[in-house]
Amino acid sequence: MLRTEKIETVAQRNRDELFRFGTGVLFIVGIMLFTIVRTDGGVDGTLLVAAAMIGGYMAMNIGANDVANNVGPAVGSHAITLTGAILIAAFFEAGGALIAGGDVVGTIKSGIIDPGLVADRDTFIWIMIAALLAAAVWLNFATAVGAPVSTTHSIVGGVLGAGIAAAGWRIADWSVVGQIAASWVISPLLGGLIAAGFLFVIKRTITYKKDVLTAANRMVPVLVAVMAWAFSTYLMLKGVKKIVSVSFPVAVLIGLATASVIFVIMRPYIARLTAQLDNHKSSVNELFTIPLIFAAALLSFAHGANDVANAVGPLAGINEAIAQGGVSTKAGIPLWVMAVGALGIALGLALYGPKLIRTVGSEITELDKMRAFCIAMAAAITVIIASQLGLPVSSTHIAVGGVFGVGFLREYIKSSYARMLDEIRDHHAESDPEAVEVFLAEFEAADVAIKGEMLREMKAQAAADRLLGKQERRGLGRVHRVELVKRNLLLRIAAAWIITVPVAAILAAMFFYMIRGMMLP
Repeated sequence: MLRTEKIETVAQRNRDELFRFGTGVLFIVGIMLFTIVRTDGGVDGTLLVAAAMIGGYMAMNIGANDVANNVGPAVGSHAITLTGAILIAAFFEAGGALIAGGDVVGTIKSGIIDPGLVADRDTFIWIMIAALLAAAVWLNFATAVGAPVSTTHSIVGGVLGAGIAAAGWRIADWSVVGQIAASWVISPLLGGLIAAGFLFVIKRTITYKKDVLTAANRMVPVLVAVMAWAFSTYLMLKGVKKIVSVSFPVAVLIGLATASVIFVIMRPYIARLTAQLDNHKSSVNELFTIPLIFAAALLSFAHGANDVANAVGPLAGINEAIAQGGVSTKAGIPLWVMAVGALGIALGLALYGPKLIRTVGSEITELDKMRAFCIAMAAAITVIIASQLGLPVSSTHIAVGGVFGVGFLREYIKSSYARMLDEIRDHHAESDPEAVEVFLAEFEAADVAIKGEMLREMKAQAAADRLLGKQERRGLGRVHRVELVKRNLLLRIAAAWIITVPVAAILAAMFFYMIRGMMLP
């Protein structure tokens, strides 16, 4: 019986995998047929059909890998179901791409290579096809092994590798390459620090208080208003900049106005919710459910508006080069090209997104709604800070860095708390056990400020009695090391980030030589 159940499970898994693969193939075939109808045939028509199919494949891989960063924390914290997250993200990703994706896109991503050194139109087309295919293949592999990587870095690596293969090392702008390398450190570090900072504030101002509901009534509306400011400013700068361009001061003012309105709305709403909750820190989690759903939607919209260019930028450039007969660093985006990107991202998310959503949302570290809220805040605020300082950052690295940031903060807090309890027990070693437990109960129920006073008084007494020395405290630290972040995932993801650009570059160079070999007479 058990053997039969295992066979049925494997068969179901294979059917699911076949369905996903078949649906993806049908989407690519549909793009091929649609593009064939639009072309006049010949070599140029064949190149455009191939580029459109690869663009659709790239868009699916963006949906499968990159979108998880926007909705993963909300799913991992159970603010929203996996199905609900996929529906919300697919809708807002496609909406962001179609509404705010823009009419013009840069074809040579981030100025990574000098377009003046591209020999001719045909060479430019081969570079774009090779870069797109290399980025898509690398993203496909990264998704298969469960590593969230930057799609922007993938396409940058592809353009860099294909460009060097076409015109040599001098074509690359190595200062830009250096900035991209710097973002491997800047993005996750900023995201982790900001997410951990917000979590620390929430703990100090709400969950460490004796009356958590009163503290929540006071602080949660403020936190949600700050979130409204961050996301409004973020969307003005990144999400709708291609519809209407606004300066940073104007974006900040719009954010402040939005935050003020949200604060006025949230105060009575939070008061009604807390009136129905128990006075326990786990109750505070429920107050962040609605803000997390909005955060997932808004992050998805902004991502669709910005990162669709990674899929359709090279395709738009190829379409422009074929239509105009020359190399162009800027290209118009026809509606059909944008639709390929938008539908591909949504389909890739629906078919293959759950794997990475689970990785980001629950496998790195355990997330609740407060922690997920902090990660969403970090995603928006880090982009705002970095854009004004001119720092290169990756939204993928920021979100994953935020997950690690809250995880490592939890490790530190739990280890510190365990050492505190051991110091208390050691100090009262000769006391009546019941008195020790009474003191521990008072300590756990106390406000964080009172906890500090209790520890200071106890340590002062310990120093006078010399009951607990430095050596014993170091020993306690070793005994009570807590690991709440999976180190194997940390190493795997860090390794994938580091090799993204070089691997995509090597693949693109190989593809470029293959395409040129096939196209030259």
